[in-house]
Amino acid sequence: MVESDNTGAQVFGLAPYEAAVDEEYMNPDQEEHFRAILLAWKRELMEEVDRTVHHMQDEATNFPDPNDRATQESEFSLELRTRDRERKLIKKIDEAITRLDNHEYGFCEGCGVEIGIRRLEARPTATLCIDCKTLDEIREKQHG
Repeated sequence: MVESDNTGAQVFGLAPYEAAVDEEYMNPDQEEHFRAILLAWKRELMEEVDRTVHHMQDEATNFPDPNDRATQESEFSLELRTRDRERKLIKKIDEAITRLDNHEYGFCEGCGVEIGIRRLEARPTATLCIDCKTLDEIREKQHG
């Protein structure tokens, strides 16, 4: 997988967070930074869901030609699968916001260490530090 130089913050028009040398991890400023990223991401996904619903309503045509009908059904099926992935992502975003509200955001659910600002900017819904995530993926490959 190629790492991108774009952080989640940059994608949503926010500058990457620059922590002071002695700054406490997940202080209120950092929590607000990640809340802004998560809310912008959720808003974007919700707008996309709305666009899809309107598009499907506008495009829903009963084509007499079975091939045209099959093409449309295939396109709608693909859009619905994409929206289902986005719905699951919105759920993860909501869970991350809840962790922020509870001051648990940014800490690994596996070992409790700091996940890290740059990793969270790249993947704002991350719940595991890079080491625990790597171990998780190794286990998945062994049992998958």
